[in-house]
Amino acid sequence: MATDDSEATFLVVINGEEQYSVWPAHRPVPAGWSATGFSGARAACLEHIDTVWTDMRPLSLRRALAGNACA
Repeated sequence: MATDDSEATFLVVINGEEQYSVWPAHRPVPAGWSATGFSGARAACLEHIDTVWTDMRPLSLRRALAGNACA
């Protein structure tokens, strides 16, 4: 199955740095990633990511910057 197949189902996944991606639903989610509970067509998953991923910086960078702001 091609990953651009409009009939395929995808999962929205997230890693420990709170970075999002789409993943084919028929494949196991890779180590280090977790399903968010949202699934659907690739375009719908990408729209969902656009809505929920408002800060593209990795979590570790956000935490480091927040720590420096308090210093």
